[in-house]
Amino acid sequence: MHSGCIFRSDGRISIKRLSHNGVLSAERDMSEKYIMALDQGTTSSRCILFDKTGSICSQAQQEFPQIFPHPGWVEHNPWDIWETQLQVAKEAMHALHADPSQIAAIGITNQRETTVVWDAETGEPVYNAIVWQCRRTAEAIDSMKNEGWSARVQDKTGLIPDAYFSASKVAWILEHVPGAKEKAEQGELRFGTIDSWLIWNLTDRTVHVTDYTNASRTMLYDIKRLCWDQELLAYFGIPESMLPQVLPSSGILGYTESLGGRIPIAGVAGDQQAALFGQCGFQKGDVKSTYGTGGFMLLNTGSEAVHADNGLLTTIAAFAPAKKDMDETGDEASWSDALPVQYALEGSVFVAGAAVQWLRDELKILRTAAESERYCREAPDTDGVYVVPAFTGMGAPYWNPYARGCIFGLTRGAERAHLIRATVESLAYQTEDLLQAMRDASGLDIRELLVDGGASANDFLMQFQADISASEIIRPKCIETTALGAAYLAGLAVGYWDGTEEILKNRGVDKVFILAGDKEKRERRLSGWKRAVKAALSWANG
Repeated sequence: MHSGCIFRSDGRISIKRLSHNGVLSAERDMSEKYIMALDQGTTSSRCILFDKTGSICSQAQQEFPQIFPHPGWVEHNPWDIWETQLQVAKEAMHALHADPSQIAAIGITNQRETTVVWDAETGEPVYNAIVWQCRRTAEAIDSMKNEGWSARVQDKTGLIPDAYFSASKVAWILEHVPGAKEKAEQGELRFGTIDSWLIWNLTDRTVHVTDYTNASRTMLYDIKRLCWDQELLAYFGIPESMLPQVLPSSGILGYTESLGGRIPIAGVAGDQQAALFGQCGFQKGDVKSTYGTGGFMLLNTGSEAVHADNGLLTTIAAFAPAKKDMDETGDEASWSDALPVQYALEGSVFVAGAAVQWLRDELKILRTAAESERYCREAPDTDGVYVVPAFTGMGAPYWNPYARGCIFGLTRGAERAHLIRATVESLAYQTEDLLQAMRDASGLDIRELLVDGGASANDFLMQFQADISASEIIRPKCIETTALGAAYLAGLAVGYWDGTEEILKNRGVDKVFILAGDKEKRERRLSGWKRAVKAALSWANG
């Protein structure tokens, strides 16, 4: 399927309407049904309509404001999120002249950890959504670590204590919003990650649920016992009455009439877990790497929650349970045969594509990010230059928030192309660090990596990744794997697809990159990278 675009005059919403032969057309079979994916991200809300082949039929996107009250604080207006998400859903339907009866189900994928607290009766948020990026509770988390909670938190939740997750954000709202603590204790407030907020509004304030993947990112959920942890709730002072019911990622959670007719909401997953599912990472050992502004890698570890001591997180993966039906009340007993759940190891690279944006926007040695590939091919190597793009610290497996970006190996002969190539190569080195950490933690011999995200379009980077990781790099035809994963989860729940075997037939591969370099060169390059990282960490630690 080919892409075509229609841009609104206000510049805020972009819509794509595509026919199967690639011609923009409003004429479609009105009996055709679609799966709607609501992709609620950190800076924009999107909606994509998919057909049975997993092809994009239409999409719409709208940005919303970012709020920065103080340095290190990041907020969103929850109503901006809801209104933009509803608007793009209507726009995507309008692009196909589709009516509600043609939407077989809705799947939701969302920015994780972002926290909303609202009044159970009025539906009004008591404070802005506190975004996953917000660091206002960092000192509170430091205190938690100093009190010796780190091991317990990791054992229960699979997470390393951090302000990144939802728990300390909820506690901050209850502590700092006048009257919030009292109302919460009286059962009058509700908490949710963005999926819960959207479902609450889509169901006209009748359904308060989340899924396992989002619950596992709150730092309040016991991922082994599959329940909210009473000890952590007590530590943060969060009444259990605020919390949503936790259900699998695939199944009918409720119905919406917000789009003009009754449509089931049948799939939910946090963005990274949705991307793994969209990549058809259904089996133990499947691993995907997303090259976005940052980088995220998830490894499906099957029914085993693998404990990692090397900076990786243990989380719950999106999965489709055997039972697809659920009554409208969301009776948890309906899911008794859904267990055991699937787990994943997750690692984060704080700066991936953002490093190329730095070359473009701050150093101004690139006009476009895509231009970086040409410079990489112009230089036969980096002439010994290494870039460690630790602009905001280093993620797994190092977890050093004080690390900062460094350039090593500069000589008088270093040129623009060397610096650009070294920066692009840093994405592959950081990804290999994560991949090796996952091999070590899981004991799996991983030789195949599924990739997506904007930077995965760079053929030079993908080939370099294959050479450095000694693995096959598989890039799909549809890089919208996050939205596709949400669509698959919803479609499986309502029988739009019969099972994962049918979905696997949709999996289109754009290109496979295989190892081309020799072992000696690979080891020499990796050795140089490790020296550069060691020097960067040494500088950070004084």
